[in-house]
Amino acid sequence: MAILAGAAIGAGLGILYAPNKGSKTRDKIKHAVADTSEEISDWLKYAKDELTKTASVKKEAFDRKLEDSISNMNDKAGDIISNMENKLETLKKRNANL
Repeated sequence: MAILAGAAIGAGLGILYAPNKGSKTRDKIKHAVADTSEEISDWLKYAKDELTKTASVKKEAFDRKLEDSISNMNDKAGDIISNMENKLETLKKRNANL
């Protein structure tokens, strides 16, 4: 962005100091502004596309990690329930013996 701004300023100063008639100078400035506007527009579109692409990749990675975490939690919850059921059975057997 800084390079584009510097180029626009440099082109503008060059046009203003060139020994041309006012109408030619205005035409040159108008064309320079149009070219710079188009370059900025292209750069902004590129930046937006890159940000969208990066956000999409990050979202997919986050979704995968979230799914993995949920799966791991489900496995651990299943293990905890199994252990509790085993302990309950052990307590029932002990109580039956008493």
